[in-house]
Amino acid sequence: MCTGKCSRCIGVTLYPLAVISIICNIILFFPGWETSYAKDGYITEEVKYMGGLVGGGLMVLFPALYIHVTGQRGCCANRCGMFLSIAFAAVGVAGALYSFIVAMLGLINGPYCRALLFWSTPFKDRQESYLNHRDWWNLCTAPKNVVEFNIGLFAILLVTSSLQLVLCCSQMINGLFGCLCGTCTNKGVI
Repeated sequence: MCTGKCSRCIGVTLYPLAVISIICNIILFFPGWETSYAKDGYITEEVKYMGGLVGGGLMVLFPALYIHVTGQRGCCANRCGMFLSIAFAAVGVAGALYSFIVAMLGLINGPYCRALLFWSTPFKDRQESYLNHRDWWNLCTAPKNVVEFNIGLFAILLVTSSLQLVLCCSQMINGLFGCLCGTCTNKGVI
């Protein structure tokens, strides 16, 4: 496959992943599908880090635009453009890593919820993971089903950031080949 075509495929694949990351992070601000918790500040700490919005979202979306354009004929489809795509892909790697780490911490620490009478992160710093003990999830009385809510969305962020990481690393390798070998534009193939 030509390095230009590969860039287009990677860029197009990164678009929906970035959008999914942004949407998941925005939804995490509204546990139990209510705005009152966000307004009152009862939000899981890792949600405030905005790993999906900034890391897996914007820091991947902008490189995806450039990577996609790099594969177009006559538009950055040269050795210099491929070299720059390596730098943009590195930004995407940094964003995907940030999103991955924040999502992992969100899963490990668990949600911020009302446990009995007090708001806290009841599963943080325990010897065993709450993920293996579904009966512990009843400790969180508000927001309703916040444990399932956080697990689902942080798991989606974990998967999307992993895919983004693989794609951006692939583009770094593809960009290196395109920089060293050319982009196939002079051979009439794109």
